[in-house]
Amino acid sequence: MMSHFLKVSVSESRAAVETSLCVSLYTNIQLNPAGFHQQQTLSVDMSAASCLLTEDQFLCSICLDVFTDPVSTPCGHNFCKTCITTHWSTNVPYQCPNCKEVFDPRPQLRVNTFISEMAAQFRQSAQQKASSSSSEQQVSKPGEVPCDVCTGTKLKALKSCLVCLESYCETHLEPHLTRSGLKRHQLIDPVENLEGRMCLKHDKLLELFCKTDQMCVCMLCTVLDHKTHDVVPLREEYEGKKAELGKTEAEIQQMIQKRRLKIEEIKHSVELSEEDADREIADGVQVFTALKESVERSQAELMDTIKEKQRKTEKQAEGFIKELEQEISELKKRSTEVEQLSRSEDHLHLLQSFTSLNTAPPSKDWTEVSVVLPSYEGTVRRAVSQLEETLSKQMKKLLAETKMQRVQQYAVDVTLDPDTAHPNLIVSGKQVTCGDVKKNLPNSPERFDTCPCVLAKQSFSSGRFYYEVQVKGKTEWNLGVARESINRKGRIPANPQNGFWLLSLRNENEYYARAGPDIRLSLESQPEKVGVFVDYEEGLVSFYDVDAAALIYSFTGCSFTEKLYPYLSPCTNNDGKNSAPLIISSVNYTK
Repeated sequence: MMSHFLKVSVSESRAAVETSLCVSLYTNIQLNPAGFHQQQTLSVDMSAASCLLTEDQFLCSICLDVFTDPVSTPCGHNFCKTCITTHWSTNVPYQCPNCKEVFDPRPQLRVNTFISEMAAQFRQSAQQKASSSSSEQQVSKPGEVPCDVCTGTKLKALKSCLVCLESYCETHLEPHLTRSGLKRHQLIDPVENLEGRMCLKHDKLLELFCKTDQMCVCMLCTVLDHKTHDVVPLREEYEGKKAELGKTEAEIQQMIQKRRLKIEEIKHSVELSEEDADREIADGVQVFTALKESVERSQAELMDTIKEKQRKTEKQAEGFIKELEQEISELKKRSTEVEQLSRSEDHLHLLQSFTSLNTAPPSKDWTEVSVVLPSYEGTVRRAVSQLEETLSKQMKKLLAETKMQRVQQYAVDVTLDPDTAHPNLIVSGKQVTCGDVKKNLPNSPERFDTCPCVLAKQSFSSGRFYYEVQVKGKTEWNLGVARESINRKGRIPANPQNGFWLLSLRNENEYYARAGPDIRLSLESQPEKVGVFVDYEEGLVSFYDVDAAALIYSFTGCSFTEKLYPYLSPCTNNDGKNSAPLIISSVNYTK
């Protein structure tokens, strides 16, 4: 300890001398930089000097970093050459950023080599200090286990000994690593409160576990208090409990994963709801825009009707007025002639002219003539009534079209599977018809052998799907969906109980939902193209008249547990009366 004190004292004395020398040198350079460079005999250890100056003395007051190409202003302050040059380029007049002294003209600046070299020495010294400090042992921080042997500053412990009941830093751990007697001690990662690992009753290490009482015990405990109990080594119970913790952790992670999946499911539901809301808004805007246009059109028609009646009235009045004005003009002319003749003193002229004046004047009786005023009563009421009827029809049509567009967005590409087709059927890609000749085909389990029907290649076990079939020119047909496990041999009643959800046509204009028993349907028009929509999760199968945009029938509350296949049956040829094919057509869907 004394030698360490002497070294520190000598070092401090030397540092004081070097500091004094460095300050003297620095002052001399600042006061007379030119004279300093002229002295050839002066030799200074700049490495020592740079290490003795503080960091602030090597910082540029503009960029607050260690000098780079330092220059001195006439007032004696130092800056990075780039910093002071940039400062003076944007600020006029030229003045010192520190003391505000103004220079005119702008000073010529040169790099101060002495300060530049000292700054470089300072950088190198700082890097060396940082490197050396990182290799030293770490001092114990709050929350870390300190070494029990260190006096004064406590270093961080690397290991704890269960025999000595002490924790050691790297230096004090060395005997346990080198001495044969200490090598047998059990070392563990550093822990606090090693006394807590001792039996309070027998002052022995807790190295066993009593499974009967579920507690840690020492060797003497097994002989006395836990003599007949199930006792195992601490490590054995540790491994068992660790395995349980691993299982618990796996269960917790599984629970976390399930909840994360549920979050994603909820988020997906919100996204679907948002999409549905946007679609509903768009549909609503489309419907109300069309209705608004109808109202505006009806209003315009009403205005035109009223104005047309008014125009006819005005035209009639104008005719009467024109005729009256013509008669007035003629009467005025006759009045003038009569007045002139009455003033004549020529007896002969008056008598000769009087005869011509006897011509009958206009004699039309205008007493009963009047303008017929149009009747506007009930015009608005009739227009509103007609508008209501028009809007009702248009609204039904628009809503039906909107519904069609909603299901058509789930359109899928469907092609027919020849391996499932009855031997009488002629299948070509997307169309099927019934021939008169039964082909010689292998009777595989997938093929129908009695009913003239065929399944699609595509199957669906979730979500929604939609396809359309052209039925124009047919007198009989069946179409819809069927589950994968349906019986394809023999004649099977086509109903949901047997795995069929079908719509049928019989006798050209009789439509049935094959609900078991069949339901006769009344349609306003005969569909030429039928759309089939399935919502697997909802348990829904719906049929639509595509051209009329009208719902024909829906199977609801269905329980689907298997794959579903599109199902088509053109039925028998019926001597050519039913020879037209069923054709899976492309869906004309526009957003």
